[in-house]
Amino acid sequence: MSRLRIESFTLSLDGFGAGPDQSLDHPLGMGGQALHGWALATRTFQTRLFGRDAGETGPDDEFAARGFDNVGAWILGRNMFGPVRGPWPDERWRGWWGDNPVYHVPVFVLTHHARAPLVMEGGTTFHFVTDGVAAALERARDAAGGKDVRLGGGVDVIRQCLRLRLVDTLHLAIAPLLLGRGERLFEGIDLPALGYVCTQHVATARATHVVLSRQ
Repeated sequence: MSRLRIESFTLSLDGFGAGPDQSLDHPLGMGGQALHGWALATRTFQTRLFGRDAGETGPDDEFAARGFDNVGAWILGRNMFGPVRGPWPDERWRGWWGDNPVYHVPVFVLTHHARAPLVMEGGTTFHFVTDGVAAALERARDAAGGKDVRLGGGVDVIRQCLRLRLVDTLHLAIAPLLLGRGERLFEGIDLPALGYVCTQHVATARATHVVLSRQ
């Protein structure tokens, strides 16, 4: 069976995966953008996000690159798709990434409000799932065709999946900064009790990478 993986999810030193007051101008919350300096510097992210032949190689880039290997579908929380809350007022919002999003595979967005599938350029289709994370995972695995499913976040969706022991591997990048407020990833989560252990640990100048696996 395909695995459910979390890749390149960045935390502050004080455990926040997003800053406070998320909005259209601050999609990662106040100060949240600074978490991802390590990723944005890599060749993988420069190429995939911006189409540039630039960026750093080395361990940070290796972690970023392997996050896209063998991924056949994604699952996102609604906040990761956009800033719209409540019932969809219309279908004008089409995601953060423009007409050709970075995913290039089917993406299953968790929401309480139904919406027709949204077909984008480059092979990305957003499917809006209203019956919970387990149903989204089942559909994503079917769409992935034997490849893995990547769980992109946000924090609340990751916590749900961890509590249900759905996540097989979790790659965290710990950024050397403090946010003070925001969304704590492991609030109320007992990782050892859920069967997770650290299987890899690599420190670079920009981040500390930790991989947790479910035993």
